Amino acid sequence: MTFSKWKTNKMTEENFDEVFQLDRFMVESENFKNNKPFKFMFVENIFKPDFYQKLHDGYPDEENDMLQSTQFSKNTLYRGWANLDDVTNNENAESIEDPKLNQQWNKLYRYLSSDEFIRKLREFSGVPVNKLKSFRFGLMKKGGFQMPHTHNDGPSTLILFFYFSKGWQKGDPGGTFLASEEDESKMFFEPYNLDNTMSILQDGPCSTHGVRYIVKDVSRKMLQIYYESYSEEEGWSGKGHEKPTEGKFEL
Repeated sequence: MTFSKWKTNKMTEENFDEVFQLDRFMVESENFKNNKPFKFMFVENIFKPDFYQKLHDGYPDEENDMLQSTQFSKNTLYRGWANLDDVTNNENAESIEDPKLNQQWNKLYRYLSSDEFIRKLREFSGVPVNKLKSFRFGLMKKGGFQMPHTHNDGPSTLILFFYFSKGWQKGDPGGTFLASEEDESKMFFEPYNLDNTMSILQDGPCSTHGVRYIVKDVSRKMLQIYYESYSEEEGWSGKGHEKPTEGKFEL
């Protein structure tokens, strides 16, 4: 089932047919719901080919337009949508444009913010999300990593990772791995293809993930998105990320 027209949160209609392989995504719903030790799924060829190529070519990988996190727990470059660390603090966040990015990236942002896409996420996952909480680019190069960690923000949080790196060698570190404990040796899944792929997981006490240390001269281009349950009365259902480890290191 596909939609020819979707409504964004501003109640304006836009055609998103060129963007997303919705059928390819939705068919994995039961696999996602039944996976252990927590709900997760990996999907290949998630964007329509022509649209994906323009996303790939327009990925914001200029280091001078990104911030760098060099905590003890990770080393990565990152950038928020429109260079905002948290778009959800803005009224009508779904309509915010990023003038530095091409029209395909802006269309993707509107699509992933739309009520209809979020409704399909609920149908796919069984998790009662109703709002996009975070939209962040994550660029890792040689020396990049993130130690195994668990957010445990709450049961109404979904984390999505989209990848835009062509020619990735199977077995190379860079994709966000999943583990049963906060120990890299407990890893049970790591994306083997980072070219037009996505991972999705439900946050929880067992949802450990991280990135192995990158030793090659490569660029791992990723988009990370959070969805969560939100109400004006209670705010976000999740408690927010735990305080990161203090300190920095030199590579």
